Amino acid sequence: MTQITLSTPTGRASLRLDASRPTASPADGIRVLIVEDEETLRESCASVLSDDGYNVATTGVAREAQNLLRHSVCDVLLLDWYMSDIPGSELLPVALAGNPATRVIAVTGKPTLASSLEALRSGAWAYLPKPFSAVQLAILVGQAAHATRTARESLHRSRELEQAGENSDKIRILGLAPSFRGAISRARKVAPTDASVLLTGESGAGKELFAQFIHHHSRRATRPFLAVNCAALPEALLESEMFGHRRGAFTGAVRDKPGMLEAADGGTLMLDELVEMPRTIQAKLLRAIQDGVVRRVGSESPDAVVNVRFIAATNREADQAVVEGLLREDLYYRLSVVPIQVPSLRDRVEDIELLANSFLGHYWRKYRGIDLAVPRLGKGAIAALKSHPWPGNVRELQNVIEHAVVLLEPAAEISAADIPFLSIPAPASDRRLGLEHPAGTGTDDSYYDARDRLLEQFDRQFLTRAITYAGGNLSKAARRAGIDRTTFYRLMDRHGLQRDES
Repeated sequence: MTQITLSTPTGRASLRLDASRPTASPADGIRVLIVEDEETLRESCASVLSDDGYNVATTGVAREAQNLLRHSVCDVLLLDWYMSDIPGSELLPVALAGNPATRVIAVTGKPTLASSLEALRSGAWAYLPKPFSAVQLAILVGQAAHATRTARESLHRSRELEQAGENSDKIRILGLAPSFRGAISRARKVAPTDASVLLTGESGAGKELFAQFIHHHSRRATRPFLAVNCAALPEALLESEMFGHRRGAFTGAVRDKPGMLEAADGGTLMLDELVEMPRTIQAKLLRAIQDGVVRRVGSESPDAVVNVRFIAATNREADQAVVEGLLREDLYYRLSVVPIQVPSLRDRVEDIELLANSFLGHYWRKYRGIDLAVPRLGKGAIAALKSHPWPGNVRELQNVIEHAVVLLEPAAEISAADIPFLSIPAPASDRRLGLEHPAGTGTDDSYYDARDRLLEQFDRQFLTRAITYAGGNLSKAARRAGIDRTTFYRLMDRHGLQRDES
């Protein structure tokens, strides 16, 4: 092994050249630009990557790099984050403006959490601290090259679909509520990148649908999307499922088996219920994310180099889980580059009618066929659906409509009595107060948070029922409620109730 070590004003940088390192995948057609003001390191990196078959160009002058990035295209850019004349943070936007598909690897001899987050949030594809080995360099650039080829395949496939007149939008997400549209907009923006995403929200709110939406709008759409529920499997089985195992690693391991990380190579892996993952597996996962190398259970050497995009999801507060020691802080920062909060159904009441009609049409065609007329939701049914707290969120609404479809008559008008709500009713005293199903009032909530949520739920239910009992006459509803119309309208606006929805 040959090791080059140099002293610089920013510290010591080294590149270890190992003659026994694995050969990278063919890199024909992948253009790499190295922008590094330390000449020895720059030339060493160029030598390693040229030997692996990449088309490599180098420069140690930031001004020259600006011209190159403006007038030529590179697929992978190794960018010194702390150059002497122009910092990498100013060169990175120039690179992405010239070619948004460029994979930028920020390289620095002064690695900090703040600088890594700055680089990733500015659009860098990866972050490589000095010193690094030739193996690390080859793996990281190989992953970037793999992502570039995958993106080209996806673009080619999309164009084929357009020419064939097919619909390539596989994931349909319904919702008009501002909070929901904001989350979708954020998901659409992050989808074309390879940034890790952390989805938070209550169970049943649609986090996996969001993950699929991000995947199918990404450059990885032609590659696999896989999901693993970290809470559904015991520790030993979860480790084997994710990383795979070698024959004889444990009782019953009669053959070598690749894990989900290998199966998702080039695609996306969703880690559902991330906080429930045992810390020992969290440490192993973090190493796989950092190095891109998978070691199966029972293996003494690396088994595969993978390029996987991670989308994590949890129904708990991830930052609180870090404080409680349930989630490793370093893994949290790796997976939450872009956090997205998926709103609960009770926070998007205006979408309930839209979703219910969509589920109604879908399950009617599934169970009753296309020859019979689809039932329709009456005003009473819509009001009842909107006043329900939906502790199970969209999943519960879907189950309720599916249940109703089996019992409904063709072309019937659905009333409130026809809706088979699945939630357990609250005690009579709670029902008189309008506090059925106080969702979000778990033991982890503070007194004031729980009180505010209950009051908000009470207001929405009280207003909806007042309007329903008044036959849609808002003036009459306000009189029955004992408040003036201006206050009544203001409360309706606060809780997302439209004046014409009755």
